[in-house]
Amino acid sequence: MRASYLPSSFTITWLLIAGLAGCGAPAASTTEPAVTSATAIDKEPATPAVTTPAADSPLLVQEPGPTPAGMRWIPGGQFVMGSDDPKFPDEAPAHEVLVDGFWIDETEVTNAQFREFVEATGYVTVAEKAPKREDFIGQVDDVNLIPEENLVAGSICFNSGFDPKTLTKDHPLWIYQVWQYVKGASWQHPGGPGTNLDGKDQYPVVHVSWEDAMAYCRWRGGRLPTEAEWEYAARGGRTGEEYPWGNDRNPEETWRNNIWQGEFPLENQGKDGYQGAAPVKSFPPNDYGLYDMSGNLWEWCYDWYQPDYYTQSPSRNPPGPVKSYDPLEPHIPKRVQRGGSFMCSDNYCIGYRVAARMKGDPLSGTFHAGFRLVMPGTSVTRVTAASR
Repeated sequence: MRASYLPSSFTITWLLIAGLAGCGAPAASTTEPAVTSATAIDKEPATPAVTTPAADSPLLVQEPGPTPAGMRWIPGGQFVMGSDDPKFPDEAPAHEVLVDGFWIDETEVTNAQFREFVEATGYVTVAEKAPKREDFIGQVDDVNLIPEENLVAGSICFNSGFDPKTLTKDHPLWIYQVWQYVKGASWQHPGGPGTNLDGKDQYPVVHVSWEDAMAYCRWRGGRLPTEAEWEYAARGGRTGEEYPWGNDRNPEETWRNNIWQGEFPLENQGKDGYQGAAPVKSFPPNDYGLYDMSGNLWEWCYDWYQPDYYTQSPSRNPPGPVKSYDPLEPHIPKRVQRGGSFMCSDNYCIGYRVAARMKGDPLSGTFHAGFRLVMPGTSVTRVTAASR
């Protein structure tokens, strides 16, 4: 698998090195390390295990109790995950997977819901803390390359002021030219200082890292969905279709998702009605009653990322690989993201397809990534917090 074929990922490392006001992309590696579990990085934080029923136990199909408010029951079953006609190699091969039933949030977690968590716990997100050089040991050759003035609290936003005349796309990490690390950007200030959440309670929360999302999920008594759970839910019971609603991206000439219309990153025509994130439930749900499983925000999943995981994953409730490996940035651990965002376009990542995969640094938040929670039906713990 050639690294140049893969969509780019999201991490603050290179942005901190290059500066806060936008940057050129880091040079792509000229080597092509083997994509195997053996080459995955081994300096990663401990992760709570996904507990699953025994392989020979009956598949959980029937809902074991009342549906928690704001969630949907997804009955267990078998589906074909991935694609044999992939747009990127890490989407292949298509393979049959068995998933036990689970509850999942019908929408991405909103600002109102995340605020309730913060007010109840005093939680401080990663974006609200100043990064330290030691956070990047092993990710760059010399952490002293990071300027002291860049070690300030903030998060990743689109650099709308990039110069189109200097934009180059001749290496797989070209996308870093149109991102910037914005001082003071956080879930409460999504555009940086001077911005706020007035009137945006029902917008999805952004600038949350994987660690932040997991903290919220633990507070509610759940966790992030595995990649298999996410895709199974996104497909809504349909087989082999490109989008949650079918194979036509714009059925009856209507927009069913919030994405980028026009040539990315030069022109967003906003034909779907939104230039940025949309409030949850702005577009029709899929057949399972789930909103924004295509577009609006990338969504964190539980799994570590490896591009070849589908060739070795178990057939029932795959929990993801035990280690991370991204050939584009082999020294930076990555978690899976799914669903695409309002930044996805036909000429870039086309991440709004149900088979599309993305990955991100678990300690990086961005202005176009969020999450939703799952509660496994096999768990005895039930949702007790976060009113809908």
